[in-house]
Amino acid sequence: QDVIQVSKKYLPGMAVGYSSAKLTLHVGDGFEFMKQNQEAFDVIITDSSDPMGPAESLFKESYYQLMKTALREDGILCCQGECQWLHLDLIKEMRQFCKSLFPVVEYAYCTIPTYPSGQIGFMLCSKNP
Repeated sequence: QDVIQVSKKYLPGMAVGYSSAKLTLHVGDGFEFMKQNQEAFDVIITDSSDPMGPAESLFKESYYQLMKTALREDGILCCQGECQWLHLDLIKEMRQFCKSLFPVVEYAYCTIPTYPSGQIGFMLCSKNP
């Protein structure tokens, strides 16, 4: 919640999406939220911190299984997927379990100069082949 408030205060031009009528933002325990919602979402975006400490569970098969259950029939998800130059073993593990859950799985990345490696990746999954 603090990140959102600081973004609105110091980066108002980048934080305009928070006021969109199309946005429903949930900040909290992703596992608990997913358990409470089945076939409820067209899109799930998980913007997590790195896969250590409290966020480690968000990079595990059990969380992806909960997201799959929370997605509608044609749902898609996009989750933080780390950097291929620094976390290739984790990415391979994630792709493997995602392929057992979803008919479509892709890894994508973008460049972000302020990140340690200069890039960040995303795991993209779809229930619709």
